[in-house]
Amino acid sequence: MLVPRKLKHRKQFRGRMKGMSFRTNEINFGKYALKSWESGWVSARQIEAARRAMTRFIKRNGKIWIRIFPDKPVTKTPNETGMGGGKGSLDHFVAVVRPGQIIFEMDGVERDIAKEAINLAARKLSIKTKFIEKEEI
Repeated sequence: MLVPRKLKHRKQFRGRMKGMSFRTNEINFGKYALKSWESGWVSARQIEAARRAMTRFIKRNGKIWIRIFPDKPVTKTPNETGMGGGKGSLDHFVAVVRPGQIIFEMDGVERDIAKEAINLAARKLSIKTKFIEKEEI
């Protein structure tokens, strides 16, 4: 699973997810991509499950790029803990995804294989996504 090597601060605020993605909204590496349609958190487990599904379907042909990284720590308090006990301990890491952001890219396989593989990966994620292609200029 993807986790940061080290953190400046162990615990973070939850933050807000407003607005569109302007940085990672274009295909830069491959021909096919998975683009997010809504904002949300994608956990490191979901990213790894999606990557495995894609890699197995294309039988390790082609190349896959993961364009998001889970660098936000999420804390969780134990069950049946009362209010006022402080912030919980670190539980897992998530990537903050905004609408329009490219999540995965793929190249080196045919279009129908890439589409099916990316759709398999999309079912592992907790946000709405869409398969897109790079338009040749």
